[in-house]
Amino acid sequence: PYGGNRAGDNLYANCLLALDARTGERKWHFQTIHHDLWDYDLPSPPVLLTIRRDGKEIPAVAQTTKTGNTFVFHRLTGEPLFPIEEVPVPPSDLAGEQASPTQPLPQAPPPFTRQGFTRKLITTRTPEAQAAISAAYDTLRGGQMFVPPSLQGTLVFPGFDGGAEWGGPAVDPHRGILYVNANEMVWTVTMMEHDRYQQRLASDRSPGRMLYDQHCLACHGPDLKGDGHYGYPALIGLNATYTPDSLDGLIRYGVGMMPGFPFLNADEARQIRDFLLGLEDRSRVADTTITQARRMALPYVSRGFYRLLDPDGYPAIQPPWGTLSAIDLNSGEMLWQTPLGEFPELSAQGIPRTGTENYGGPILTAGKLIFIGATKDEQFRAFDQESGAELWRYALPAGGYATPATYAVDGRQFVVIACGGDKMGTKSGDSFVAFVLPVE
Repeated sequence: PYGGNRAGDNLYANCLLALDARTGERKWHFQTIHHDLWDYDLPSPPVLLTIRRDGKEIPAVAQTTKTGNTFVFHRLTGEPLFPIEEVPVPPSDLAGEQASPTQPLPQAPPPFTRQGFTRKLITTRTPEAQAAISAAYDTLRGGQMFVPPSLQGTLVFPGFDGGAEWGGPAVDPHRGILYVNANEMVWTVTMMEHDRYQQRLASDRSPGRMLYDQHCLACHGPDLKGDGHYGYPALIGLNATYTPDSLDGLIRYGVGMMPGFPFLNADEARQIRDFLLGLEDRSRVADTTITQARRMALPYVSRGFYRLLDPDGYPAIQPPWGTLSAIDLNSGEMLWQTPLGEFPELSAQGIPRTGTENYGGPILTAGKLIFIGATKDEQFRAFDQESGAELWRYALPAGGYATPATYAVDGRQFVVIACGGDKMGTKSGDSFVAFVLPVE
């Protein structure tokens, strides 16, 4: 979130890049985010399709983004098929940071998420929830998109996990219609002056703590308490569960939704392990570790990225919190949008379906169905491609946070999804669940 050491637009980060597969020659590129400060990398591969205009067929490529936008180009030339404007955005107030003065936004198709978290979008689920989020809102920078990270704290919406996410969209390549699921979650990021960080290090003098802050803090927090609502466990009292060897293996290779850190050398992995288990010998902490960190340090460090939730653990923004959208890329029009997922306890209170945060994409069938898991409620759903109506659902043994696949055996079509779960605070699983489609 700090880019004072990387001035400029930072090509070819955040780019859709076309290469000649035979020679490796760059044919064209387009950068969707300049000088990224919000982790707005392109979350999934682009999709290829044919667009029809004025009786002509155009070979196209479409890229969905974490900001909830869809960029569409002629895939041979890179020419935008809808206008793209460079929109002025706020500057950074951090010393040495030179945020890009503009960011590119397509003028069509319309965004498939809301663009910025304004006061009028604060949750009204309960008076207590509204009051709590209003109080937090008053302490943070934000309101519009692309407000840079700050010492005060910045609201980021769409959040670090989109908008669009890793599952990517599905597209009907012949009709030119794109289907994409999206998150609508508010996040926050707060920066800290490195001098204050070093003061803490000087009193702690712990290389393990320093490495924890670099690699683990964003998920598990500065106080090691994690975020139980979204599956980030507390790392307090690990001695009761892990031996030094078993924790070292977890750090190196990961487990569940936690990635491994194989790039850490043996000493670094041991230092994190010993910090978490309280095994550090502080009398033997070498000054060289701190000295090296200071030499390489940036003037600011992040205190982590967090979803902004109300006191009951629900999102800070008014619903929908997750959506499924159909976009006609021939005309640039939104055909329909529907909430994706629900909280049964809220539905029981008479609250219309809110949607949930979701990870994993959709697939399409020739029978005009959309199949998608992805949701926190661990359901697998089928929707009508034409209307967006939910036609069917099935309770999975664990969350289907993946994109389904389809195949045929003896002339019968099947749809299968991996049910690994273990995200957004849901249980883990290890099964594949397959369904056979009816014969017409």
